[in-house]
Amino acid sequence: MSRVVVVGAGTMGSGIAHVFAQHGWDTALVDSSPPALERALDGIRRNLDRQVKKGTVTSEDAARAIGRLSAAGTLDAARGTELAVEAVTEDREVKLRLFRELDAALPPAAILASNTSSISITALGGATRRPSQVIGMHFMNPVPVLPLVEVIRGLDTSDATSERVVAIARALGKTPVVVRDSPGFVSNRVLMPMINEAIFCVMEGVAAAEDVDTVMKVGMNHPLGPLALADLIGLDVCLAILQVLHRDLGDDKYRPAPLLAQLVAAGRLGKKSGRGFYAYRD
Repeated sequence: MSRVVVVGAGTMGSGIAHVFAQHGWDTALVDSSPPALERALDGIRRNLDRQVKKGTVTSEDAARAIGRLSAAGTLDAARGTELAVEAVTEDREVKLRLFRELDAALPPAAILASNTSSISITALGGATRRPSQVIGMHFMNPVPVLPLVEVIRGLDTSDATSERVVAIARALGKTPVVVRDSPGFVSNRVLMPMINEAIFCVMEGVAAAEDVDTVMKVGMNHPLGPLALADLIGLDVCLAILQVLHRDLGDDKYRPAPLLAQLVAAGRLGKKSGRGFYAYRD
């Protein structure tokens, strides 16, 4: 049986752990916060129950997936694993520190992957003694539903590492797309300017949030409007990505809308906080 450690029990980390466990991996979910781990495991159980009710997963398979999951508060759970997937907060220094710790904790042959939305894979690899085995594995939210995985090669990522991660993504039922290490990669370099411009439209009084989203859904056939999508991603995450794009690409077209920074400062982070551009009961 293959073993993976997923570090970070937030929305993305719990979704990634769900998918690995569902596809036969012995999965350790690591977070320093016991309440976060409890919420994550409860969320995975509820999502598997939904899949059973929809008929996409059998009750036996759901029970086996739960049986493959374990939770831990330290990286001691990472010892003996062949793959680590980092899914902590989108903060460069936090990720660099974690990659140094993962490098020390995992076996020499293990691959270290990051679910980062925008931070340099080359820089993360440079923080380790195994840069050829460091790679980006950027899942989309919600992880159990959306098939895309951006596989990001750093400057020193080896062909063998890239090929292995592409094969893993396919075995998880995902569609891997290999891209070069560049700020925001492809997904967020294209998506975030659209979300940012939608926020400028609201800030400047061009249209209300609901109307901006309606234009993009009805007129452009988007399944979800950019502002509802920003709420789903997390407005704090959107702000962090735009700040990386603005800083690292040096182009003012990536300058975050002041309204976005204001909402984040107010704690209105989107769906996860109960309020962003929209209000959420649950």
